[in-house]
Amino acid sequence: QVQLVESGGGLVQPGGSLRLSCAASGSIFSINAMGWYRQGPGKQRELVAGITSGGRTNYGDSVKGRFTISRDNAKDTVYLQMNSLKPEDTAVYYCNAVEVHTSWGTIISLWGQGTQVTVSS
Repeated sequence: QVQLVESGGGLVQPGGSLRLSCAASGSIFSINAMGWYRQGPGKQRELVAGITSGGRTNYGDSVKGRFTISRDNAKDTVYLQMNSLKPEDTAVYYCNAVEVHTSWGTIISLWGQGTQVTVSS
């Protein structure tokens, strides 16, 4: 079974930092792109950041300059370093993997279970 497991969420004060991790497990040969999405209360899910297997990144406008996505291809793990957090960053953060090549086939899109990030004083 292939799955994504997120960790690192929690409660942080405005201006603080958190680092999220997402590890893919199972019989995985390779993963094309990985990324983070978030869904705040009463809002639609939105892209936070994405990274390709080659290291090309893209960010949502609201997090540019504050968040940094990185990836360890050998560990099938993606990270999200979040700095200068604001209350509006409060959301459930979901990890996503695109084109997961496994020993039995390709998964087009795989999602993690989500991790809560709350920014509040």
